[in-house]
Amino acid sequence: MTFVLIAATFIDLDTMLLPDQLTIPLLWVGIALALLGISPITLQESVIGAIAGYLCLWSVYWLFKLVTGKEGMGYGDFKLLAALGAWLGWAHLPMIILLSSVVGVVFGLIQLRMQNKGLDVAFPFGPYLAIAGWVSALWGDAITHFYLATVTGVY
Repeated sequence: MTFVLIAATFIDLDTMLLPDQLTIPLLWVGIALALLGISPITLQESVIGAIAGYLCLWSVYWLFKLVTGKEGMGYGDFKLLAALGAWLGWAHLPMIILLSSVVGVVFGLIQLRMQNKGLDVAFPFGPYLAIAGWVSALWGDAITHFYLATVTGVY
């Protein structure tokens, strides 16, 4: 997964596209690993993660398009989040979405500031999804445990 996320990041930064040749196999391998019992998540969690990941960003895309009349992101972003959901399960999706959005906004604002351009500039979201997915894969459970312990006071 790591190498595909790295490749997807650099391709998206260069072309503003996430190729199906990376995202679709990544999705199916995640589901296959769950089916074979190799993944730490069940097949049900993998499939629900893939569907929920796709539909989350698809919904944001259409809501944005209805409100503004513009396309705010590409279908490759939906497919990448679906693939991450297939690998990590639906429970990791909120963290991936939150982390990628926060980091994307921060770096997007820095980019806008450095380039002295208006708010109507496109930038790739795939790299932030990839980074957030990788962080969630490595430390997601620990981050979630820390967050819940901090919020609830139960350690």
